Amino acid sequence: MRILDLGDTAFTVEFGEAIDPALQARVNALDVAITRAVAGGALAGVIETVPTFRSLTVIYDPLQTRRATLEAALAGLIEAADHAPAGGGRHWRLPACYGGAFGPDLAEVAAATGLDAEAVIAAHSATEYVVYMLGFLPGFPFMGDLPAALQLPRRSEPRVRVPGGSIAIANGLTAIYPWESPGGWHLLGRCPVPLFDATRTAPALLAAGDRVRFTPVSAEAFGHLQAELAAGRCDPQQWCSPAAEDA
Repeated sequence: MRILDLGDTAFTVEFGEAIDPALQARVNALDVAITRAVAGGALAGVIETVPTFRSLTVIYDPLQTRRATLEAALAGLIEAADHAPAGGGRHWRLPACYGGAFGPDLAEVAAATGLDAEAVIAAHSATEYVVYMLGFLPGFPFMGDLPAALQLPRRSEPRVRVPGGSIAIANGLTAIYPWESPGGWHLLGRCPVPLFDATRTAPALLAAGDRVRFTPVSAEAFGHLQAELAAGRCDPQQWCSPAAEDA
């Protein structure tokens, strides 16, 4: 572990150099501990924390505190994070419609991996993924670890427009695009559940440390869910469950 300088308003606690669930657990443990401390009135001057795959950035107000003061106050929390077990976070089972217009790269991925389309869907939906971090777009979850049999490099020609809700894979990761945007990942399907809503108390549906599995649904079921969610008759939280129920 090392602490990196980010100017006079921030520093980064770096736990390692790999994408690994154990490192993510340490990042998440420190993030949660700092959030709780700030909520309890401690760590004056801390404005925000930003978790990534292997580090946590702490942003602070230099008029209220100093880096040395924060480092000393965080020493115990960092030590505890070093021994944090992997796991934790909320568990989600998100609906996914694979293939067809929703997953235009499914056949290409199947051909490239030597599997048939059904095997690709089975492997992708059977895996529980860790949300390592949010980035690129508001609410965009970088999730791992993708089964080795499905790991492919990014597309050689990125798309100008990837529809919002698209479920994609690249290298060892999978993700869901919250919005329409350019993108170079392979599109396997689409999820009807909105990942970002500025009117919610916590706008991003997923958070670092959460666990996600996908449940295949038909195109008809996808359309029904999408309509129910758009009309406000369906709560996205219904796909979140305690760990004991999701095992």
